[in-house]
Amino acid sequence: MAINVGDLAPNFELVDTELKMRTLDEFKDKKIVLSFIVAASSPVCEVELCTFRDSWQEISDMGAQIISISNDGPFANKAFAEKHNFNFPLLGDYTSKTIKDYDVLLKDLLHIKDYNAAKRSVFIIMEDGKIGYKWVSEDPLKEPNYEEIKNFLK
Repeated sequence: MAINVGDLAPNFELVDTELKMRTLDEFKDKKIVLSFIVAASSPVCEVELCTFRDSWQEISDMGAQIISISNDGPFANKAFAEKHNFNFPLLGDYTSKTIKDYDVLLKDLLHIKDYNAAKRSVFIIMEDGKIGYKWVSEDPLKEPNYEEIKNFLK
């Protein structure tokens, strides 16, 4: 079932890079830039999350929190986060439950049967828990429009 602007954002409980379970509810007092990435350490995901890292202060000053989700486990995510000094949570959805809840499952990545990932996508969740912005790409090589995201947050 598709999640659209105006819908209540599905909650989640996902593991972070320190093996701590994190929920959407713990960030609910801010806008949340929720970024689903295809795979930790992949080239386009690296560019995307480094761009968010470099924009972190500006996004934070607009009252928003960045959270990224991949279907990788916590150890791959930790290596990726440490290599690039990410200053926001990178959560592992290794069962793809949250990826399915947000309707961004990318099946058979790289034409490899049953190698599922998240479609590159960004949701902005407003303080009331509703989706205010949605961008989903069918092309895993396409980056989000970072200026559009920042303009929406303003």
